[in-house]
Amino acid sequence: MNNQEGYNTWAATYDTVINKTRDLEAKVLRKTLAGHKFSHILEAGCGTGKNTSWLASLATNLTAFDLSEEMMNKARQKVNDTHVTFHQADLTQNWPSLAQPADLIVSSLVLEHIEDLDFIFNEANAALGNNGLFYICELHPFKQYSGSKARFETNEGLVVLDCFTHHISDYIKAAVKHGFTLQEIDEWFDEDNEKELPRLVSFVFRKI
Repeated sequence: MNNQEGYNTWAATYDTVINKTRDLEAKVLRKTLAGHKFSHILEAGCGTGKNTSWLASLATNLTAFDLSEEMMNKARQKVNDTHVTFHQADLTQNWPSLAQPADLIVSSLVLEHIEDLDFIFNEANAALGNNGLFYICELHPFKQYSGSKARFETNEGLVVLDCFTHHISDYIKAAVKHGFTLQEIDEWFDEDNEKELPRLVSFVFRKI
């Protein structure tokens, strides 16, 4: 199955199965953005809404979109805020038009499924206002080198989704090419195993 079909299937169990990557990223986001307030946040790949309600608490308006309608249905069930708008959309196609430029874009555990980072950063630049921020958190490429990929179990067996390995330098080069400067970069380890490979890498880029 393709990734859209895969995430539609995974939606039923995504929030309930043990997932260290999902849970660590939620902590990373909150640590990175704590104390900030934004006029308009664009959540590019909201999934089941694991971060959407928290992001809504930081924003006057929040626009969330995802490729998977079933994942987004889960998000809609969690989020009752009237200032949150959901759209079904593909990150690899033109992003939803916004009534006002975003001052923060959030992309969490999405870009491993996207081959062309240039397109993503080009769309992000168009969606952000001047000095807007672009937060990205992804499975660390070291984990990818060791064979880790987004995957889940079904009654028929293991489903492994299509993934692409992006080096840390790939993100930075694409960002610079499309008018961003790097503000923060961090590597994140499992709390019980900080001597092993980092699980996640996070970036905060600023549009210049």
